[in-house]
Amino acid sequence: MSALLEVSGVSVHFGGVTAVDNAHLSAEAGRITGLIGPNGAGKTTLFNVITGVQPASAGSVNLDGRDITRLSTFRRARLGMARTFQRLELFWTLTVAENVLVAAEQAGVSDPRATTDAVLERVGIRSLADESAGQLPTGLARLVEVARALACAPRLLLLDEPASGLDERETVELGTLLRSLADEGLGVLLVEHDMSLVMGVCHTVSVLDLGRIIASGPPAEVRQHPSVIEAYLGAA
Repeated sequence: MSALLEVSGVSVHFGGVTAVDNAHLSAEAGRITGLIGPNGAGKTTLFNVITGVQPASAGSVNLDGRDITRLSTFRRARLGMARTFQRLELFWTLTVAENVLVAAEQAGVSDPRATTDAVLERVGIRSLADESAGQLPTGLARLVEVARALACAPRLLLLDEPASGLDERETVELGTLLRSLADEGLGVLLVEHDMSLVMGVCHTVSVLDLGRIIASGPPAEVRQHPSVIEAYLGAA
């Protein structure tokens, strides 16, 4: 099966600092791919390159066989890419439903209001539809971002630390949601520090350290990789 997302030899330089160094990464439809690593490893920078927020200094990004390296963020979204952010990027003065409705309308779905209701129900926050986004605790605000991304009907969903701020029950429910989305054919690329979530839902995991991918493979295999133990996970 060809990869839905293919990142090939991507590097990002900020002056004399190399944030991402010759990174190769792939994600498939119907599978959850984890991207983990210590703080400052370059995970969000790589996300930004994939989504067009940050230009690559070298390398390429392909979506479903199409080179999108030089496409704008808007055009990538139109091709079926959606994301959440490590730092929340909601419309804080709007309600939860309005945040999602804006995305559905911009994505051009046939019935934006029905889509809004459906994704809020799917994420488990429909009861909060009329609440102000600015009044939500961080964990629930992250679920609004997930719902907003899903309202765009993406083929590839990129999640940057979606479990941050969630309690244990909410994290378990997030994992269940991600599995169901993958079962329906959605490709998911997940940056996350909650190792129980990553190891429990991901089909494959790539580990980024100091800007370089140091290991990739099934979670159980990556967990035991000596370089990963040294760089991130610690002794088993």
